[in-house]
Amino acid sequence: MLHYQNIITKLRQRGYRITPQRKMIVEIIAHSEHHISAERIFEELQERTHAINIATVYRTLEMLWEEGFTRRSDLGKGWVVYAPFEHGPHVHLVCRRCNRVIEADPIVLETLDEGLRTNYDFAADLQHISIFGLCADCQKTN
Repeated sequence: MLHYQNIITKLRQRGYRITPQRKMIVEIIAHSEHHISAERIFEELQERTHAINIATVYRTLEMLWEEGFTRRSDLGKGWVVYAPFEHGPHVHLVCRRCNRVIEADPIVLETLDEGLRTNYDFAADLQHISIFGLCADCQKTN
């Protein structure tokens, strides 16, 4: 609950208007234990109220991502999911054939991060990343 309150407070401090709809969206994301899509958030909102539309959900998610309160991952084929920043680093290995998503240890990105900093003076946001390829099962059927 504290995380939810912190986000609302910081949004107010940054000059955002806190509507009941925004509060509900922030609450759903803050209390979500897993990644969640805009469509799933909308479904949960529809159980509470019909005074909201999917466009409001998308706009709010975009604002929360731009302000650094959520992480956004594109898992391919139009499947975009969000998680609170506090969920920590995630690496999604997405099979482009069967759509399986495998969670990888974020430590695998340390070498990439170091290489980008050293060779390009670039600080990449590698906290929440999707890498596309083929899972072991799909490689066998290749």
